[in-house]
Amino acid sequence: MSGKFKAFEAYQQNSSYNLLPFRFITLDTHRYILTNIAGEYIVVSKNELQDFTRKQLTSQNPLYNELKSRHFLYDEESDIALELLAIKYRTKQSYLVNFTGLHIFVVTLRCDHSCPYCQVSRQSEDKTAFDMTGEMADKGIDILFQSPSHTLKVEFQGGESLLNFELIKYIVEQVETRNQAVGKDIEFVIATNLSPLTDEILDFCLEHRIFISTSLDGLEELHNKNRPKRANDSYARLISGVERVRSKLGPHSVSALMTTTRESLKYPREIVDEYLRQGFKSIFLRSISPYGFAVKTASSTGYQMKEWLDFYKEVLTYILEINRAGVYFVEEYTALILKKMLTPYPTGYVDLQSPSGIGISVIVFNYDSDVYASDESRMLAEMNDKTFRLGNLLTNSYQQIFTSDILLDTIYETMLEGMPGCTDCAFLPYCGSDPVYHHSTQGDTIGHKPTSGFCQKNMSIMKYLIKLMEDEPKVRQIFESWL
Repeated sequence: MSGKFKAFEAYQQNSSYNLLPFRFITLDTHRYILTNIAGEYIVVSKNELQDFTRKQLTSQNPLYNELKSRHFLYDEESDIALELLAIKYRTKQSYLVNFTGLHIFVVTLRCDHSCPYCQVSRQSEDKTAFDMTGEMADKGIDILFQSPSHTLKVEFQGGESLLNFELIKYIVEQVETRNQAVGKDIEFVIATNLSPLTDEILDFCLEHRIFISTSLDGLEELHNKNRPKRANDSYARLISGVERVRSKLGPHSVSALMTTTRESLKYPREIVDEYLRQGFKSIFLRSISPYGFAVKTASSTGYQMKEWLDFYKEVLTYILEINRAGVYFVEEYTALILKKMLTPYPTGYVDLQSPSGIGISVIVFNYDSDVYASDESRMLAEMNDKTFRLGNLLTNSYQQIFTSDILLDTIYETMLEGMPGCTDCAFLPYCGSDPVYHHSTQGDTIGHKPTSGFCQKNMSIMKYLIKLMEDEPKVRQIFESWL
């Protein structure tokens, strides 16, 4: 036996502490990321991981106390750790208590732009048959006020939502009137390209404290190419609109996001410079989604996920340079992930929730009265795939919509803790399941994680962010300032 086996004592464990649930993944060739169920993380070496799991750490080891304080282990002096861990986990999942907070009214499919990456089969400006009616709006408002959430957001989308501004006015006024008896905290947002903006619209938005969400894809030539309009003045109208909104409603009344096309990949720094030039304090880097009309134009606007990740990293590197120089500027998707990594609080971002946030965090009332579990769901329906249709405003009640088999089955299937490829992933506390994406790309709501673009994107970003924070403390300070 000599030379083949170690002495018995070598296999004995130090029972002075107990392991709490955790997952781990490699960070690089010599380090591992450990995460617990509340989303706290720590980076250790391979030897440290082995010593920890074999219960060979001594209480004098600095790593021991760090693991103890972050709820990776507990001993006889820290039984309270289990209660604290439970509180942190409950806080992370607190968004479930509020249920549906975001209600999207698609007031029209009409649009004055013809963006090649658009996810909706937009209609010309004169086709009012593609407008939501007042009757549909009333039914949507009825459902809105049955939500148990005290905080509600009403978002108007299209097409170009301002082409049916009269209905927006009607919905806002009806919601405010009914809310006098209820007292909920309600916010209004109009998603618009700002092209149809008028003084009347601005006056109404000022009176009712309505926020504006718009799109800026970058410098003028790129924006006009990505978001074409007959007069080739999409950029000029947008910039003029942003200035008018800020002048009337205040400097923080308008936000913008960009969509990354194949052409956009050439201009990572220039796009950020354009946002800075226009006075924005942040940017949301959005990759093209595989839904609706955008699928038809993927050959001209699309790219591989690795290309987008290279673009993302180059943009983030530049944004960190800007912050180091003393200019506050945020990448919003990064900030969403960092909130889950560095704080005990959840985000309201549907794509990063478990179970999936569709239906239980957001609901969409389409222009034709159909109800969908998310904005991406109704875009999927534009290609005649109504998998995530939950019902109809004119024929179904609140109870029928929110207890539909489609919604309940999807929620049941999208708990990451029991999902193949996710249950053992160290990034589970930060991620989501996105069943609409996986249905669209892989024909299955769960999806095959090793080949999922969603997983590739989020795992790469999460590992990259942790590596940045571990390798350069100044980066963590910048990230914390974003939160």
